[in-house]
Formats: sequence, C-alpha cells, structure tokens
Amino acid sequence: MAFSGALTLTDLSDFITPSQACIKPVEQTNKAPEKQLGAASTEIHIDSGGAYYEVSPDDPALSAPPRKLEQAQISLNDCLACSGCITSAESVLITLQSHTEVLNFLDSNSPGESYKLPTLSIAPQTLASLAAAISSRTAVPTTPRQILRRVRVFCETVLGFTHVLDTSFARHLALREHVQEFDERRAQSGQMPMLASACPGWICYAEKTHSEILPFIARTKSPQQTMGTLVKEWMGQTWRKLPHEIYHVSVMPCYDKKLEASRTDFYNSVYSTRDVDCVITTGELELILQEKGWDLSSPVPGELDDPPPSTLPELMVHPGTSSGSYLHAIISHVKTTSPTPLVLSVKTMRNSDYEEYILRRETDQVEVFKGAKCYGFRNLQNVVRKVGKERGVRVGSGAAGRLAGRAQSNRALERGLDYVEVMACPGGCVNGGGQLKPPASTLDAEGYPRDWEETGVAQNAKWGDKEWTKKVEEAYWSVEQRGDDADQLLGRVLDDLCPAGLDHESRNRLFRTSYRAVESDVVGLAVKW
Repeated sequence: MAFSGALTLTDLSDFITPSQACIKPVEQTNKAPEKQLGAASTEIHIDSGGAYYEVSPDDPALSAPPRKLEQAQISLNDCLACSGCITSAESVLITLQSHTEVLNFLDSNSPGESYKLPTLSIAPQTLASLAAAISSRTAVPTTPRQILRRVRVFCETVLGFTHVLDTSFARHLALREHVQEFDERRAQSGQMPMLASACPGWICYAEKTHSEILPFIARTKSPQQTMGTLVKEWMGQTWRKLPHEIYHVSVMPCYDKKLEASRTDFYNSVYSTRDVDCVITTGELELILQEKGWDLSSPVPGELDDPPPSTLPELMVHPGTSSGSYLHAIISHVKTTSPTPLVLSVKTMRNSDYEEYILRRETDQVEVFKGAKCYGFRNLQNVVRKVGKERGVRVGSGAAGRLAGRAQSNRALERGLDYVEVMACPGGCVNGGGQLKPPASTLDAEGYPRDWEETGVAQNAKWGDKEWTKKVEEAYWSVEQRGDDADQLLGRVLDDLCPAGLDHESRNRLFRTSYRAVESDVVGLAVKW
C-alpha cells in the first residue's frame, strides 16, 4: 500500500515528502538490563533481512548470543499525540485501521454472547472512484448506484455484513447542523468566518500548526462521524442493539478518516465503543474484492431498480461540490432567508481549487455574504493568512498563535469572509489519498502499444492526476435522486434521538465535537519529548 508524505508549514506544495521531524521516537519495549559498572557496551547490528540485533562489540565470542530486537510500531493514538510534525495519517504505520483488521474481525465474529452486528457505510466519493475505474474497463458506463448494489451483495453474501449503507443521509443531516451552527454564530457575533470541519487532514493541520484558527472551525461532526452516531445511537434502537453490540466499518476516500475515527471525542465511554470501529479506504475495499475473487464489473440482480426498503435513503443528491457542498448549503440558506433577492457571483482566485462566492442584493449590489472554496494546502495556507489578517489574529506556528484583537482597518472598504469550505486534498474529496489510482496507459510516449505490466512500469498511475479526477467527478454527479423524503425521515430521527427536543446539550452530544491545540517542542530539526 502506498502512503503519501507529511506536511510542513514552510513547504507550499500540495504533494510533499516527509520531514525529519516526523520521525517519532518510540518507547523501547524490550530494554536490556541496566548496565553494571565496568560492563561492556552494546551495539546494534542489522542482518541482510533487515532484522535488528543487539550485540557486545568487546568480545563477541564470550558474550551472550545476539538478541533480536522487536520492531517498533506506531499506533493511531501515538500519531494523534505526536507534536513533532504535521503528519497525514497516510504516513503512519496503522495497526488497527486496515482491511486486514476487518477481515480478521469478520472471521472471528461467531454467533454468541460476543457477537456484533457488522454494518458497513460507504462514502459517495468512494462509489464514484470505483464506478470510474469500472467504466474505464468496460464499454458501458457504470454508475455509483450500480456499484453500491454490487458492493452490498458482495459484503452481505461473501463477507457476512448485515447492513450496507451509503453516507449521503448522514451528510444531509450534517449539512442541516452546519447551517444551524452558522446561524448561531451570526446571531451571537461568534467567531467568523466559519471554516468547514469535515476534513480531518485540515483539522489535524490546524490543531498542530494554527491553534489560533481553531475558534473559527465549525464544531459540526463530519458525515462519517454523523453516520457513526446514526448507526450506533439511532439505527441500533431499530435493530434492538446497544452501541457496543454493533461493529461499524466505514469506507472512505481518505486515509485521514482513520485518524478522525480514532479521536477520543468519538468514543462512547459508557459502552466502551467508538462511533466508527474501523475505517478502510477505497483502495483497501478494492483489495478485499480482489482477495475474495469478486468481479465488481459483473452486474447483480436488481441493480437498476428503485431502492429497496431500507432504514435510510439511498444516494441522496445535492447541488454544489463533490466534497459535500458545505459552502453551497450555506449560500442556499442565506438566499432563502434573505428578505430581498440576492445575486450570486463566483470569482476564481488562483485556480479552480480557490474560488470566492459573493452574494449581493439585487437592488443596490451591496455584499451580504462572502464565502470561499479552498482545496489543497497550497491554497489553504493563503486562506489561513487571509483570515488572520481580516480578523486580527496573529498567525503563528503550533500553539504559539493567539488572538491579538480584531483588525478594523479596511473593514469598511472590503467585506471579510463569512464562510470557507476547506479540504486538504487538491480537487477535493474525489481526489482523496485513499482513492483508486488511474488505470495505467497501454501506450508509450510515442503512441505505440506497450505491455507495461511485463516491464514493471505503470504509466500515469499516480494520485492527483487531474484528468482522472475529472472522470471521478463526472461519475459522482451521474447519480439521480430516487427514494424517500429525507426531511420527513430527518424529523423522525431527531424525535427518536431527542424525545424532549434537540436542546443545546443534546445537540453538542450527538452532532458536534471539539478541537484542541497540540503543543510542539520542535527546535529546528530536533524533536524534544
């Protein structure tokens, strides 16, 4: 499995390599006995297979046999606690969030007292990536809905999952809560602009390098974690299961979603369970399909029919962006609630990943809302500086940044941003690091056919290919709306979760989260612990 690199504040590239600061010292679990006075020192030798051995260099013939050292491993919690770098989850050796872990659980999940109801939820971006990959190999295009039906049949008949759902209804609920929080901030003169909170890569970056920006980030849960709440809290009631009696796996386009699921905020201490037990990427799902010999290009019965009766609506559509339409949900709400007609204009700043959206009154062209779409760390750092300048926040590194008072200069001349949809990956979630790579070209640079598998070279098979991202984007928008009334179901869900009404306390518990600054003791390239 290929992993991407780490992020550093000084590097403005969206695709950057690990820095020395991201190497985390790991506690040695097999320490040698304390050295006695006059005892010989030891050295570490590495054999041809890469194994490490501790030996005595003074007199190898008289000393004890070389002692093989155990391999150090870094878990997700280690990464979250690390303050020496800004590291994407893709560069971490993940031990408890993998497709192997899922398969091991399913193999050991036998009926009995310890049995857990296996449930799978899939992101629409994952379905779009799989659909684009299948369509590139077949004459007839395959839609995300067909992919969902095929994956459902595979997961239920081969793997043993009881329920296979997509996360579009959870996104619908998260967007409603997002709009609610935006209104609260405006009414209470809260920290503005409000910055999107659905991208865990962006959250990790902000917590470790720009703690002064944290008050501006929306506290609404992402669709993945909202889905975790729905599965464990609401659907569990329907299935007559307690949260710890459900094993919830999500399939996401991003490795950072593994980090998100492992946050302590999403751990239910009452039932000792996480909202999302395990996260696998689109590529890992494809590996499972390959290991089980399942051909995803083969149709399954009823894949073109209307959605079957289900607990949640299937593949709800929405306007806006393929990353979730957070900005467009806010824009739609502002236009709907405005007492006067508004006109929307869009301005591309540096590229299509950085655009500004302005709503003006139709009568006098006065700006009433200014938002932005910001994808990729190159653009993200510019927006962080812009927000800091507009709001009088000193943009520092790590937890050193702090509020320096609100800047009033130029406020009368130019309206500041009200909202920013932030995503760490250039191109947004359809181009997540966990998505499928584009298929290798069969032609060489001169246009002649070439068997690249035979030569061991994969042409164009890289993450971030713009042409491939466009195809995934097209597949994402090929879904047509069908099925249930989501708003009616949403009302029922909220009534079931909060019989006494959705008050501030229950809203925070169910649909919102919090952030915290991660202190750093990095001095140059040296990491202090």
